[in-house]
Amino acid sequence: MTMLLLREILGDALRRIRVEQKRSLREVAGTARVSVPYLSEIERGRKEVSSEILAAICRALHLDLRSLLSELRFQEEATVITLRSSGDIAAVGSQRRPVSGNAVLRAA
Repeated sequence: MTMLLLREILGDALRRIRVEQKRSLREVAGTARVSVPYLSEIERGRKEVSSEILAAICRALHLDLRSLLSELRFQEEATVITLRSSGDIAAVGSQRRPVSGNAVLRAA
């Protein structure tokens, strides 16, 4: 069973919100005072983000941290997740899914 890491879920949410706002990586990174490559790595789930940097990114996105956490709890989008360990693709439905309070989620 492949596990999704919190940094991957968080990165997906941050990217989705930025794109929905029609904002560039450069714009959000500049406002948050982080480098464009670093923000890109965060959005791709490759870097762990400190609470201070996460707060700065949320401010740059005009997003309350609690709203972001709520977004993570009930993701409503249809997503295709590439399972890294096996190369298989699993579709995740578009229904509301409660997210565990643990640091990782299990992908079925």
